[in-house]
Amino acid sequence: MQTTIRVSALSLVLLTLLGCAAPPAKKDPRDPWERMNRTTYKLNDKVDKAVLRPVARGYQKVTPQFVRTGVSNFFDNLTYPIVIVNDLLQAKFLTAGRDTGRLLMNTTLGIGGLLDPASSAGLQKNVNDFGLTLAHWGAGKGPYFVIPFLGPSDVRDGLGRIPDSFGNPASYITHYWEVHYGLWGLSLLDARYRLLSLDATLDSAYDPYLFMKNAYLQRRDFLANGGEGNPNNESDADKLLDQASQDEDQSAPPPQNGQPVPSPPPK
Repeated sequence: MQTTIRVSALSLVLLTLLGCAAPPAKKDPRDPWERMNRTTYKLNDKVDKAVLRPVARGYQKVTPQFVRTGVSNFFDNLTYPIVIVNDLLQAKFLTAGRDTGRLLMNTTLGIGGLLDPASSAGLQKNVNDFGLTLAHWGAGKGPYFVIPFLGPSDVRDGLGRIPDSFGNPASYITHYWEVHYGLWGLSLLDARYRLLSLDATLDSAYDPYLFMKNAYLQRRDFLANGGEGNPNNESDADKLLDQASQDEDQSAPPPQNGQPVPSPPPK
């Protein structure tokens, strides 16, 4: 369960940031289930604004920065076996070796993953999952859809969440339910906390649903096409959000009765 939520650096919490808006003028062939997706979107938005966002803001307010960084490092390291398994499934053996070295270094010298000495040593964090493995071997991504409580996805990535769940060590802590669900809850809190900086941008978007759909699909295309480096860093994320904003501007309806169209989100 925990891995299902965590598997896309953005999957659960990116969706819950969103709000309802009118559908675009033109039908998006990537999103044939848009009516259903927007309905699910409303539900996730209500859950986020009522529970997840306030709790994440409280967590940010009362918890020191070094603690929050340690928690994020810990969960990145805990789920890193998923990356290594998918490296191997894609026959990327050199990458798998580097990622294994990163996992071992952070688990030992990094005190169970709370610290990240591997990045300082040049072993940068990689992004990989079974959805990308399917893409590597030629599987199409299928329609975009929004999963209740989990986030934006497509058919390929949604199916990929299932085998990825077996790569998370936390999934095997079944005899200690307090630990299992404690880790699950803390991972959800950490995932939502990481997205707080995007709240203002998404809330000001003319159509947040369209904005985030474009950002999600473009990021996954970037990863599936073998983009170099870490697409989770700020510069890459900013490029994706900027492109999504441009797509949103092109899809916005023309002025009505001389009234200006709302301004796009600030960059």
